[in-house]
Amino acid sequence: MRKLQRLARRRQVRFFYEPNLGKGSHGRIWLDSASTTIKDPKKEMGAGLLRAMCHDLGIHPADL
Repeated sequence: MRKLQRLARRRQVRFFYEPNLGKGSHGRIWLDSASTTIKDPKKEMGAGLLRAMCHDLGIHPADL
């Protein structure tokens, strides 16, 4: 999530995390107008989930 915040600052776009818009420990992330669901931000995520989230947000995983 910190890497997404840095990317948003570099690109000068809006970044927003809403922990209440998900079931259990999941939350919702917005990067400009795109959004995706993120699992517990305190835990490490796998490569497949990262790839899917980047696809939803319209960014390339190498940008992070």
